Amino acid sequence: MDKYPDQKRAVQYLYPPIEPFDQRMLDVGQGHRLYVEQSGNPEGVPVVICHGGPGGGCSPAMRRYFDPEVYRVVLFDQRGCGRSVPHASCDNNTTWDLIADMERIRQVLGIDSWLLFGGSWGATLALLYAQTHPERSRHLILRGVFLMTKAELDWFYGGGAGKFWPEAWMRFVTLIPEDERGDLIEAYAKRLFSGDRATEIKFGRAWSTWENALASVHSNGSVGESPGEYARAFARLENHYFRNAGFLDFDGQILANMARISHIPGVIVQGRYDMICPPTSAWKLNELWPAAELKMVRNAGHAMSEPGISAELVRTMDRIAEDLV
Repeated sequence: MDKYPDQKRAVQYLYPPIEPFDQRMLDVGQGHRLYVEQSGNPEGVPVVICHGGPGGGCSPAMRRYFDPEVYRVVLFDQRGCGRSVPHASCDNNTTWDLIADMERIRQVLGIDSWLLFGGSWGATLALLYAQTHPERSRHLILRGVFLMTKAELDWFYGGGAGKFWPEAWMRFVTLIPEDERGDLIEAYAKRLFSGDRATEIKFGRAWSTWENALASVHSNGSVGESPGEYARAFARLENHYFRNAGFLDFDGQILANMARISHIPGVIVQGRYDMICPPTSAWKLNELWPAAELKMVRNAGHAMSEPGISAELVRTMDRIAEDLV
């Protein structure tokens, strides 16, 4: 019998917050120290959570999708964000550094292989880690797929999403002089890396507000301001990665390399009305991934906290647990 006969009950079934049994600051070299935690069952099935952004950081709520009796949940703050230090730093901070960090974490924790759980940029990182280390990747659970392509960045920072949210788009655009609006990522970079803390916080909040306004299908476009230092780190790191096309070798690299992981089981949970990461990316990914299952969630947007998204993620992790235990 289905444990969750409807979405509401599935969301209510989110596992209660559990306290970490292990927290540490891990030195990964190049001047960076990462916050790493483990919760759940120390002898359980290892699952590593790749948070979004880049720059979003992990949170206690991310533990709640996993049965604590089954899973050994590993969370970490990626370079420059959350509790990792130095805060908001983009020095020695690339996708390949993060993948090396994940390998360092896995080795230090004595994990042979693990499940990868990530949404948005976290899905990007999980895919690239798996393509780099397929032998260490047991299962991928992805939400709100982002493939770090020029088309996706053009959609969100070139006016595509703005056609659906013109009022929020204008708040984002009008901070920039008209002669710089042809490349908003570059225009914001000048302000986010100006060296003036007040300017960086101001434009960091504007950058973060544009994204947050579109996260939920139920949004009215009006969101509160993020804390200044959080917004500054989030915006600087996203901008740094997007200016550099995710440090990938070529546009479309993830899809081109799907043969490397086509045998690894996966689940893709995608909001039908995701304005930040439109469903076409999830669809293309699924077409090239025979071992994956696409769950298109109606009446849902981008955020992991959307009821339909949360319900599907809980179902997915419980179903995987039944297969593994």
